[in-house]
Amino acid sequence: MTLAVGTDAPTFTAKDTNGNTVSLSDFAGKTVVLYFYPKDDTPGCTKQACSFRDAQPDYQNKDIVVLGVSKDDEASHQQFTQKYNLNFPLLADTDGSIIKAYDVDGGGYAKRVTYVIDPQGKIAHIDSAVNTTTHASDVLTALGL
Repeated sequence: MTLAVGTDAPTFTAKDTNGNTVSLSDFAGKTVVLYFYPKDDTPGCTKQACSFRDAQPDYQNKDIVVLGVSKDDEASHQQFTQKYNLNFPLLADTDGSIIKAYDVDGGGYAKRVTYVIDPQGKIAHIDSAVNTTTHASDVLTALGL
């Protein structure tokens, strides 16, 4: 399934960094940045996560939720979060169901793709040419913020 801007974002439910159950529906009425990345604590993924960490105040001021998704489990996400002081949830998609639903399966890992989901649950923006160092500001720029 190829996803496109303007289509309904696939719903999902997963455990986050702290073992809480998180669903897309939890964020109805908010803009959600759902970014997929290959693996915790690897160079590119760390740069990308830290760019969102550093921009988190800008996202919060605009009432935008950031969620990172990979196939890593909760324990891996906890270590990654603690090591780099990440200030947003990471979702453990260990069975790859979210990765498949968003068409970012790279064969055992998630491709580096970001979806922006609008407050009505529609895909508003897709970024598949991610610069890991500037990604968080690039997303805000793409949204005109």
